[in-house]
Amino acid sequence: MREIIKIKDQPELKELAANWFHHKWGVPLEAYFESIETSISGKTAVPQWYGMFSKNKMIAGIGVIENDFHNRQDLTPNICSLYVEEEYRNQGIAGEMLDFVCQDMKNQGIETLYLLTDHQVFYEKYQWEFYTLAQPEETQNPSRIYRHRFI
Repeated sequence: MREIIKIKDQPELKELAANWFHHKWGVPLEAYFESIETSISGKTAVPQWYGMFSKNKMIAGIGVIENDFHNRQDLTPNICSLYVEEEYRNQGIAGEMLDFVCQDMKNQGIETLYLLTDHQVFYEKYQWEFYTLAQPEETQNPSRIYRHRFI
């Protein structure tokens, strides 16, 4: 059975989650620990971190942060770090994760979410709309910003 867990609701998972995200994305481990700790404090809706677990193994993850390393500081908050382990892909997990996070953010009063990606078409399947281009910090080529509004 698969289950999506808000890491802040089960802080004993913070080390597992931080390590998992670090290994998937190469962002420094300390950055994940700090962001997850901030989410656990519960003082703000953002940042938030989520994991999908199957048999006590993290098989997918996603986060919400203020800015996903791009030049459009006005487009906030951002979905980030969506990843599904290869053997679990094409089972609708990414969509489940996106829906879960969107509902959670809506419940916390967030009306619009953004995400930075090089994917085309994939996010439209989940009611995200292409919004604009932004310049990622690590590349010379602009990437797509998608938007999901709850109003």
